[in-house]
Amino acid sequence: MMARQRRRSRPVSEFLSGMDAQGCVGGVSLVDLVAEFGSPLYVYDGDAIRGQFRAYLAHGLPRELQLHFAMKANSNLAILRLLAAEGAGFDIVSGGELARVLQAGGDAAQVVFSGVAKSDAEMQAALAAGIGCFNVESAAELQCLAEVASAMGKVAPVALRVNPDVDAKTHPYISTGMRENKFGVALEDAPALYRWAAVQPSLRVVGVGCHIGSQIRSLAPFLQAADSVLTLADALVAEGIALGHVDLGGGLGIETADDFMALTPADLSRALLERVGERPLRLHLQPGRSLVGNAGLLLSQVVFRKSQSGRDFLMLDAAMNDYVRPALYQVRPSLVNVSRPYDGVSRMDVVGPVCESSDTFARDFPICGERGDVVVIPGTGAYGFSMASNYNSRPRPAEVLIEGGQARLIRRRETFADLWAQEVL
Repeated sequence: MMARQRRRSRPVSEFLSGMDAQGCVGGVSLVDLVAEFGSPLYVYDGDAIRGQFRAYLAHGLPRELQLHFAMKANSNLAILRLLAAEGAGFDIVSGGELARVLQAGGDAAQVVFSGVAKSDAEMQAALAAGIGCFNVESAAELQCLAEVASAMGKVAPVALRVNPDVDAKTHPYISTGMRENKFGVALEDAPALYRWAAVQPSLRVVGVGCHIGSQIRSLAPFLQAADSVLTLADALVAEGIALGHVDLGGGLGIETADDFMALTPADLSRALLERVGERPLRLHLQPGRSLVGNAGLLLSQVVFRKSQSGRDFLMLDAAMNDYVRPALYQVRPSLVNVSRPYDGVSRMDVVGPVCESSDTFARDFPICGERGDVVVIPGTGAYGFSMASNYNSRPRPAEVLIEGGQARLIRRRETFADLWAQEVL
């Protein structure tokens, strides 16, 4: 397979919402934030998040759509509350995420519950809260949900998440819509399951949906999936099975220094609304990364620099436990030293302190630095802190939100005592 051609890198300020060439976000100095809150440190631009949310709604068509934030991307309560205030619903994949939505003041009726292995306890909690829809992903789950709802005297609103067998041309770890993936119900199996669900007194069919993956950079896969799902929807309606919505998932990518992102949120919502056409179906979308990815930064400080065996290393206090995507998905992030300008010559391996060779953010990267410098890893607002761990017994970072030129702490830095607070001697 031909290697993907890398585009010429551009300044971070050209693609990253909020950060200027002076290392400020919303007028707030990132270097000053490290001095105040320490490092590693996650920083989010609240105005950029709002702007991305509103961009989905700026499609220019006389049709409404409902956005459900895929909160696995970033589940901080302050971020959830900010989006709830904008009118967002939430796409959840666990009982813990449901609890977070409710804690943040989100509307349970605007929650859709996805995921391939929902437990009975999770189903019970979601039914008790009155969520808007279960996105059911197997015949076994549909049967179990009917039984759980019946035992509770509830009626569960359901949509099948069908698998349209669409290759989104993305990393295999984040592909979700192909036949070999674990997600969803095969298209050919869906009609029989809908017929069964339609006559169950404890189930109420409300829609049909799909999700094909993440970091998608073109319209074609979305439109191919939409055509398959809408063909199914038309067939179901023709049989007398009423549907209220079609959920076409999320997965829109974000721009990086090496990859220009021509497709905008408005382009996507407009194209999908046009595909839905005059059908009396409300369009649901589940954006995650595209709302928060480029609104977030991970700040780190240089601990040491080291030259060895012909390699130059820049050693940061951030590590793979703080931001795992380079190790897990082979992502090559952008890196910017906001403490000193690039000398135009140096190429360094930027690494963290964790005892793994995979704890490497980028090899042979054009950056220079000295002890104490502040290095920014942009584009980390999605799947950054939400995938962080305590590997090597490292406390997780603090999180800061900038709104209206003011920075406030939205998660304190963990302490050593937090590491063992749930353990029993």
